[in-house]
Amino acid sequence: MNTLQIAAQWFSRRAIGDGITLLWEPHVSPLLRCNIWHVRGRNCDLLIDTGLGVASLKAAASDLFDKSLTAVATHTHMDHMGGMHEFATRYVHAAEAQAMYDAANHLPLDMDAYDDATQRALQAVGYDVTAGLLTAVPRRDFDLAQHRLRPAAATRVLEEGDIVDTGDRAFEVLHLPGHSPGSIGLWEAKTRTLFSGDAIYDGPLLDEIPGADIAVYVATMRRLRDLPVDVVHAGHDPSFGRARLIEIVDAYLRKRVSM
Repeated sequence: MNTLQIAAQWFSRRAIGDGITLLWEPHVSPLLRCNIWHVRGRNCDLLIDTGLGVASLKAAASDLFDKSLTAVATHTHMDHMGGMHEFATRYVHAAEAQAMYDAANHLPLDMDAYDDATQRALQAVGYDVTAGLLTAVPRRDFDLAQHRLRPAAATRVLEEGDIVDTGDRAFEVLHLPGHSPGSIGLWEAKTRTLFSGDAIYDGPLLDEIPGADIAVYVATMRRLRDLPVDVVHAGHDPSFGRARLIEIVDAYLRKRVSM
């Protein structure tokens, strides 16, 4: 029986300027609390990642979604693609299109499904999940144990160098594997803005999970260090600038290159 409170509102949001709105799920543990980015465009809007999928993002942000919308999954981990099935236009990198179709990266939300060793491993890298993965539920009948990730078929498969165009903004697809095989970033050279997904963020980076590859991640980090960014809007945690990007990259390389 569910003992968690029922959230009055599941999603929070904040307009951050330049036609960009950040949405997030405040009742989700930081481990799975994905940044959801809405980018206003002339011909269509862009939605970068879609959260955990335990409540309807489409319904909660319907006032934002007032024109054609392209939803892009930076990768197919559960916290980023949970709501992809709600949108008609769905982009993902070729390396993870099948995983999105199969909903392959489902994680249980009930902590009873995780043994002590897994919880200790998460604690060791910086994520305390002893209080659970959710601090509230979206509705009275929501059952943590029964929730399942919904599959979503890609309507466009992305590759390195592809352009995602909104009519007045053009984002280049950067293949940034390491955290997952098909992790991507969306790079707008004109504004020197990178939507990085989980390739880099200002928090504990996960590179020993299924599908991760440390050697590949090192190469991605070196690539990111050379990118002339002004601002990074990441998959988790606060946005940051180039100086902080270099600090994060260098810390990662110090940790992993000497292995």
